[in-house]
Amino acid sequence: MDYETVLLDITNGLAVLTLNRPDKMNALTTQMRAEITHAMKFAANHARCIVMTGAGSAFCSGQDLGDASSTGKIDLERSLRDEYEPMLETIHNSPVPTIAAVNGPAAGAGANLALCADVVIATESAYFLQAFARIGLLPDAGGTWFMPRQMGLAKAMGAALFADKISARQADEWGLIWEAVADDAFADHWRKRAEYLAKGPTAGFGAIKQALRGTYEKTLPQQLETEAHLQGECGRSRDFAEGVVAFLEKRPAKFEGR
Repeated sequence: MDYETVLLDITNGLAVLTLNRPDKMNALTTQMRAEITHAMKFAANHARCIVMTGAGSAFCSGQDLGDASSTGKIDLERSLRDEYEPMLETIHNSPVPTIAAVNGPAAGAGANLALCADVVIATESAYFLQAFARIGLLPDAGGTWFMPRQMGLAKAMGAALFADKISARQADEWGLIWEAVADDAFADHWRKRAEYLAKGPTAGFGAIKQALRGTYEKTLPQQLETEAHLQGECGRSRDFAEGVVAFLEKRPAKFEGR
């Protein structure tokens, strides 16, 4: 498929999905949401790690209010159900690790698009902004789900009500993201992180995602049972066998992703 609003590059098991509307700060349109969804599904079948980042100076400024589908009488419920939900669920349920490399401002739905990834790495000059209250809305695109889980209810409530900018450094300190990195080191840093995941035990990474994300709904005995089941599956993988041999031979493991 030829994309008009995103770029997709897959090299050596690493997929880089770039939001490519730099003149609009990569604001989301109906077409862009469809292309992100398609590209994520394709990449998950052809790569072992997927990175989302933005072209130009921004990661994503959220919904493009000038989009033809957003003008006139806006049906926000339809847009969220029919366009945002498939995109976010595709990212969240990706069988391979996902990284949001936040290269600049991430606002509104753009902030929550980033938070949907497994790991968020931001450049220090970036910020996160839940701007919804400024126009009489509540955080959507998963914002009310991601924020309380990642930085606690108190910080999430303040971020939503006051609509203050959260710097990348604050986001790091509060647990909203994995790490904030100096601007001059950002590009090399996220790529090294992504290459590590792309060369890693993909099935094991998938089990980690499944176990951690399910823990909020389980009791300790239920979670222990989940760990036992998933660990049994991982223990039968070729990557586990290779990892043990590499450990005994004191060499780096060469994982195949299965």
